[in-house]
Amino acid sequence: MSTRDLLMDGAPAPSRGPGPALSRRRLLALAALAPAGIAALGGCSAMATGSGRPDPLIALADQARADAALVAAAIAAKPALADRLELVRAARAEHAAALDTEVARLDPAASSTPAPPPTPSGTPPTLTAVTDALTASAGAATGLVAALPVERVGLVAAVAACCATHAVVLG
Repeated sequence: MSTRDLLMDGAPAPSRGPGPALSRRRLLALAALAPAGIAALGGCSAMATGSGRPDPLIALADQARADAALVAAAIAAKPALADRLELVRAARAEHAAALDTEVARLDPAASSTPAPPPTPSGTPPTLTAVTDALTASAGAATGLVAALPVERVGLVAAVAACCATHAVVLG
């Protein structure tokens, strides 16, 4: 007795529904095309910037390096402020490193050597200049949060919160 005889043992053949069934060829063709479709969709969601624009986190990392250099110059100009400012300098250096890591995670071809921080001008920076720079950095990071993919929001929001907190404490 064959399998067909077992299936047809007096019972009507199962209907395939109103439309054509998915043939084995079609199923194999879809299976062959699936990896390409998944890769295309994965690329869409992984792109942080969309249409070839530079990653906005690069600018935040550069700003963090500039802030760290500004704070270091303020410490050098007024060593009495070192107790208040060293934590800020270290935090901004950590922000730059974390942002660089995130940029490299999504685009390994991105600039792996960060731009050097700008050299301070002849006038030593004041505590007000440091506070203003931190406020500007917090604003820049806050402005990006709504436009970023969800997996990057936590990092950028933490940078914004840290900068805003330091600006308030120093101000």
